[in-house]
Amino acid sequence: METNARTTAIGDPTGTMARGVDQATAGAHNVINKASEAVRPAVDRLASGAHQAVDKMGGAASQAAETIDLKGEQLMDAQTRLTENCREYVRDHPIASLGIAVAAGFLVSRLLSSR
Repeated sequence: METNARTTAIGDPTGTMARGVDQATAGAHNVINKASEAVRPAVDRLASGAHQAVDKMGGAASQAAETIDLKGEQLMDAQTRLTENCREYVRDHPIASLGIAVAAGFLVSRLLSSR
């Protein structure tokens, strides 16, 4: 005589214990399903909020990158203008340019030698 633990147990010939286990299992599954259904809207809202935050950060980073590119171009233009202005000054005033260079060299050497 073979006994099945789910259908009969020692001292439980009618299988009420197995039915109780089956009912408890089904009840646990129902509780899990209800809990997941109750939590689903909150998880959806949380995921939606996270997506919106990522989109905002991406937009801000993109805007910052564009601004940095623009400022970089402006700095390069300013450098080009300054270099050209210095070249014109040196061409127009070679003696004064030489005097400025000597004075700047003297000041730099004094500053570096005092340290």
